[in-house]
Amino acid sequence: MTEDGKELMFDHGAPFFTVTDNGVMDLVREWEQRGFVAEWKEKFGSFDYATSKFGEAEKGKFGSLDYATAKFGGADKEESIKKYVGTPGMNSICKSLCNEPGVEPKFGVTVANVQWLEEKKSWSLIDLNGQALGHFDGLVASHNSIVNLWPSTGRKSPLDLASFPELAAKLQNIPAIPRFALMLAFPEHLSSIPVKGFSFKNSEVLSWAYCDSSKPGRSTSSECWVLHSTADYARSIISQTGLQKKPSNVLLTEVAEEMLKEFLRIDNHVPKPFFTRAHRWGGAFPATAVAEDDKCLWDTSKKLAICGDFCVSPNVEGAVVSGVAAAAKFSLLSRV
Repeated sequence: MTEDGKELMFDHGAPFFTVTDNGVMDLVREWEQRGFVAEWKEKFGSFDYATSKFGEAEKGKFGSLDYATAKFGGADKEESIKKYVGTPGMNSICKSLCNEPGVEPKFGVTVANVQWLEEKKSWSLIDLNGQALGHFDGLVASHNSIVNLWPSTGRKSPLDLASFPELAAKLQNIPAIPRFALMLAFPEHLSSIPVKGFSFKNSEVLSWAYCDSSKPGRSTSSECWVLHSTADYARSIISQTGLQKKPSNVLLTEVAEEMLKEFLRIDNHVPKPFFTRAHRWGGAFPATAVAEDDKCLWDTSKKLAICGDFCVSPNVEGAVVSGVAAAAKFSLLSRV
């Protein structure tokens, strides 16, 4: 939201996702039919600061955003791989799934404590105010903060893994690749940029740029872009400030200025944006997978599933594959 009340929307996390798994592809086709996922058909490329020229999308970096090795099923060209986005935002996928039959979503609630009650054979959830949220037969932990993979708030993890030594061992010291994201809004079309998404070569600051407003279902009243920093740039900032506290406005303003300055080097005709905001993405991408074979971590006796991109691969598809594997564990129990 800008100062004049104009609403702006950005996908400052994952800008899109690709699919190689047949099971995930079946889900995506269903989501397309239901209207909350669409193919993003814009052309991608790359920009080299050494030559000040745009070129083809870099091989091997298209679907992985340069943080992991993607498996493209033998595709010869990056542009042959379909890019998918949630509509009207990437969070539309989760929002829509919250409306599935049997799902009772709770918004604005933070789970502060999770305990296994041996005598009742159930899980107890407590919120930040100490209020009981209920008892549950099983538990799925799908966010890295629940198992405290990359502590960034100083808050104690809700789930104490001391009772699960085998799972805890697999979740210890998982390296993460950080990023900073910069959201920009321009009053006019950036005519000097020939593509709607591109990687950067020979930049110590920027790794990727995307035109968010070119995605299906987005407003085109302003041209909105999201920039991602390089991992090295993010590490250099975080090494000075740490991850334990929320970044200050002063720090985010400095990061925004540096990333914008680098972006404006592309061309003298790129206008200055009327809106800028930086976001620290401290644990953006897990650098390893902890459950490549089983796709999730599972404790049968307590009906605990831990799933997420850190189990399979650092992208949306990896998270989906892991979530489906966790659901399958509970489905098998219901048949016993």
